[in-house]
Order: sequence, then C-alpha cells, then structure tokens
Amino acid sequence: MTAMDDLPDAPPGDAGQRLAAGFAEHVVGWAQRLGCDQAHLPLLRRAACEASAASGSGHVCVLLSQLAAGEDEAFLRGSLLATGVVGTAASPGASPLILDEDGRLYLHRFFDEEARLARRILQAAGERPRTVSDAARELLGTLFPPGVQDEVDWQKIAAAMALRNTLTVVSGGPGTGKTTTVVNLLACLLAQEPEARIALAAPTGKAAARMVEAIRQRAGHLPPDLRSKLPQEAFTIHRLLGANPAQRRFAHDAANPIPYDALIVDEASMLDLALATRLLEAVPPSARIVLLGDKDQLAAVEAGAVFAELSAAPTLTEDCRRDLAALCGETPDRIAPSAPAQASPLRDVAVWLTRNYRFPADSAIGQLARHVNEGRAQQAMALPPFDPSGPKVMAATVPTVPGRQRKAAPDGGTAPLFPELAAPGRDASVRWLDPGQGQDMLEAILAGYADYFATVRCDPADVSAILRAFDGFRVLCAVREGEGGSSWVNEQVTRHARQELSALAAFRQPGSPWYAGRPVMVLRNDYVLKLFNGDIGIALPAGGELAVMFPEGEQGLRAVPIARMPQHETAFATTVHKAQGSEFEAVVLVLPRQPSRIAVRELLYTAVTRARSRVVLAACAETLAAAIAATSQRHSGLLARLAHGTQPRYP
Repeated sequence: MTAMDDLPDAPPGDAGQRLAAGFAEHVVGWAQRLGCDQAHLPLLRRAACEASAASGSGHVCVLLSQLAAGEDEAFLRGSLLATGVVGTAASPGASPLILDEDGRLYLHRFFDEEARLARRILQAAGERPRTVSDAARELLGTLFPPGVQDEVDWQKIAAAMALRNTLTVVSGGPGTGKTTTVVNLLACLLAQEPEARIALAAPTGKAAARMVEAIRQRAGHLPPDLRSKLPQEAFTIHRLLGANPAQRRFAHDAANPIPYDALIVDEASMLDLALATRLLEAVPPSARIVLLGDKDQLAAVEAGAVFAELSAAPTLTEDCRRDLAALCGETPDRIAPSAPAQASPLRDVAVWLTRNYRFPADSAIGQLARHVNEGRAQQAMALPPFDPSGPKVMAATVPTVPGRQRKAAPDGGTAPLFPELAAPGRDASVRWLDPGQGQDMLEAILAGYADYFATVRCDPADVSAILRAFDGFRVLCAVREGEGGSSWVNEQVTRHARQELSALAAFRQPGSPWYAGRPVMVLRNDYVLKLFNGDIGIALPAGGELAVMFPEGEQGLRAVPIARMPQHETAFATTVHKAQGSEFEAVVLVLPRQPSRIAVRELLYTAVTRARSRVVLAACAETLAAAIAATSQRHSGLLARLAHGTQPRYP
C-alpha cells in the first residue's frame, strides 16, 4: 500500500542505493537458480539495480536506451530476456522485471499497476455519454451565464463534460476557476440526481480541508435547497479507501468499491501511480470520476506523473464537441481546445482552464508564472523584479524590529507584507533577492513572520488569529538539507522565534524543542488522532501547559497534547513538495546557491503559484535561470499502455 505519510523529500541516497543493490543481487540469484548463462548476469545486475533505483527519482521504469551506453539495444534486449527473470508486456508471468516492446524496463509491481490503471481509465473513458436532464441543463446555463462573446467559457465546458462523461480530467493553475467549476458542477449533479452520493477527496488532509472550505465559500450563489445538499466533508484518499496501517491494505478495492455515485478528487497532480491505481479501481464502474489538478505542477513524490499524462491532450472528437455545444449554447466550431502537450490516445476526457482570474495578465506574478511554465528564462529574467535599477529585498530595507507589526490598510484590511518594497508605479508582487549580491535572505524571512510573532505575543489564547497570521506567510525551499534548505531555515527562524516570544518563556520546557508559538507539521498519518501528513498545528498554552492546536472543521479547534504528537517537524519552512495544495498571502522561495537537478521549472512554478499576492525569490541569477530552463522528466509508459489497450466504445 502506498503511504503518503512515508514519502521521501528527494531521490534516495545511500540507503536507497543499498536497497537497489540488494534487489539486484536477489534477481541475479533467482536467474542463477534457473540456470542462466553467466555471461548475462552483469547486465542483469546493472539493469535490476537501475530499475529499482529509478523509482526514487519518480520514474516508473528505466529506458533500455539509458542502459545501453553505446551498446546495441537489440543485443541487450535479447540478453535480458534470456535470463529467465525478465518478462514481456505480452507475457509478464511472475518475473521480477518486465521489458516492454518500446524498451521500458519495469519492476513487476510498477508494470502491473500501470497496466491495471490503463485498463480502468480505458473502461471509464469508453462509457456511453450520459443523458443530461432538463433541470441540470437549465441550471448549467443559469450558473454559467453568457459572458464575453468572443471567448468560450471553458469552466462551463468542463462542467458540461463532467455531466456528459464518466471520466473527466480538469487541469488549471491557481486562479483559473477550478473551485467555481466544481461548485457549479455539484449543483447540476444534485439538480439531476437529488439523492446522488458524492465523495470529495484529496491526497492530503490539508488539501481535503481546503477543498471543503473553498467550496463552502463559493457556494453562496446557489439555491438554498441545493446548497444544503452539498457534501460537508472531504476525505483524504487513504481515509476514503479505508486504510488499515496494521495490515498495510485498503478496505475498498474493485471487489468492495466505495459506496458513491460520483467522486471528485482535488490536487490530483499529487497522485502517484500506486495510489491512483488503487483509488480508481475502488470506484464503482457506474460512478462519475472527476480529477482536478494542475498538469504543470510538481508531480507526486513517489513514482509516476499520472495526472500530467491523463491531461496531456485536451482533444475532443466531433461528436463530443457537438454534445458540449448543445449543453452550453455554443456552436461546435467555437469549442476548439489547445494543442496537446504530448500525444495521447485519450479523447473527450481532458479539458484545460487557462484564463487566470487571480492574477491579471500584466501582473508580475502572472507573467513570471507564465514565463516559468513555458521555459522562457530570458523573458522571465527581463521582468521588472529582476531589473538591477528596481527595488530589491535588502537587509537595509527590511530591518528586524522587535515587536514590528503590519499596519492596517486604509480600507480596514491588512497592509501587504513587505510594505518597504513597494515603489510608486511599480508592481511589487514579485521581488528578487540575490544572495550573491550581499542581500540578507534571513532578514526577508523574519520580516515575513513579524506579524505572526506579534500576534502570538499580543494574545496567545487567540488561537484562530494566530493560525490566520501563520497561514499568511511561508518559506518554501527546494531542498531539505544544507544552507537554504528547509531544515536550515527552520533552525535560523527558531532561534529568532525564541527571542521574539521570550515573554512566554514560562511555557517552555528545559531541554525541549517546544515553546509557545512553535509551528509543527505532521509527518505521519495517525488515524486514531485523525492527524494526517501535512497537517500544521501551533504549540500554545492550554490549561496551564503547552498543547498543539489544530484547526478542525468550520472555525473549530482541537488541542493535542505534546506527548501524543505523531512524528513531526518545525514548519516555519517546508519543501515546495510539502506545500502543494496550500496557498499563502506571501511566500519566500529559497533555491540552492548552485544549479541543482531538484530546482526545475515545475518546482519554481509550483512555489510561485502558492502565493496570492507576494513572492520573494531568494536565488542567484544563474540558479534561477537554470531552474526555468530545466524541466522534470519522468519515465513512464501509461500513455503507451493506453494506446496498446483496447478502449471500449459505446455502439
């Protein structure tokens, strides 16, 4: 069973290599017992080791061309198949390794999961289009009224596809209206089937909580009778499937499916191959499936890039465009999707939301995200934030002032973080801090947390205010270890936090890492305490001693004794991977001093789009440009499995 709470932050190190080497020796021993010719064993050992180690970098398989190193691939294929422990896609048997017709070498488990997922996807994608009731059709038109005449409303198209299809995959970046689309879709589904059982799910507890909160906030325009029928909770996928940690299995699978008529999964880009397979197999064949995510974000930490592959081609057949046109009051010729990101056999499944309602087209964040996403390093580095004559985040302009508080804005709201950086007539939403030019990265980080420290000092009993203040800002790091890694940043900020919060020293424990105001992130699911990987709480006084306060439900709070906390870590800074599914008013992104294979455009794009209004990039120009130019590539054969499979089509 895949465990989201056991995910590593990075590809495996020495331990992973030892595990891969051990697996390789096991496979070689297996081949020897079968009487394999000794001449084939060195290649088998190397291939098995590479296939095992590849999963640590997110790959589902390793390519034969990578193993070849100038050797003839046909010869290598013959040598591997001659060992007796390498099966083929057509005849996998019980072989520990599988080599497919396109030169992909898999661990048997990954090949099996990929083939099963492909079969389930093809089954769902090939279902006959569903009949949409008059009530749902009318409500669709009401909730998505006609807009700009020269633009197609792709949110409306996405909702219509989900009404028509058994499987729909919706990709869009932050601010493109995925939540609005889901709220309106839910209303239409309930208008058509008032008693429909609808499950909302996400890979992490944080993402699930945000999903429910966002739907609740956006549902005010719905008729009261429909609003009252909306799902009131979202599950983590593990909880939805009935995870049993003791037995390392799920209660629900194809033989015992989940009892729902529709499943809507948010942050689906975080799904790895194993979890996606188990989830979709556990959905009844008759149920609708809607996957929501962002194809351009970082993929799951574990092996696979399922969502990016399923959403790679928003291709629509003529029949589908005609159906959607009738549902949306359009003409088929106007429903013209974007060109595919890569070739895919899937049709009539994916839709892309590309219009951003959060960031204006000319905003610094919007432009930066777009240039990063498209790999245009030169254009990104030409934006005003990177102009040497523009304002920078510098130690001189962001002083550390004890007790410093953000001033109220004229409208009664809160003024932006880093007000010192604003320059008349300039977009101050993105700022660049180049550590190589002498600026102090730590000063920018401490300035971001000044409001939080002040809020804790002001009233440590006002937990809701403290949680809101903490959620307004975050430091995101590309790596965990080393200078600029999340562990290093947490150590630096912790020293400052103890000074800033010294007035609450009575609640500290000698020799303990705990103090009032310490934020922590849960690292391992605890089903008894109902705490999940990624949940964040804050240590605060409760009943005369410290407890970790977690938000629960609508405006609810829950205190967990420190002694009962599952595995956790300080959370002033987190890796970008762990911030997926979260949003903050402002972020500081810290990249390594030197270009790194970890720092790629997907990571940079994911980090930048976590911010609603402000981003500070702490990175050397060389590292930043290299990150924009580099892209993450994951070896997988899911699209090939889909192409080689038989997609059942309705008659």
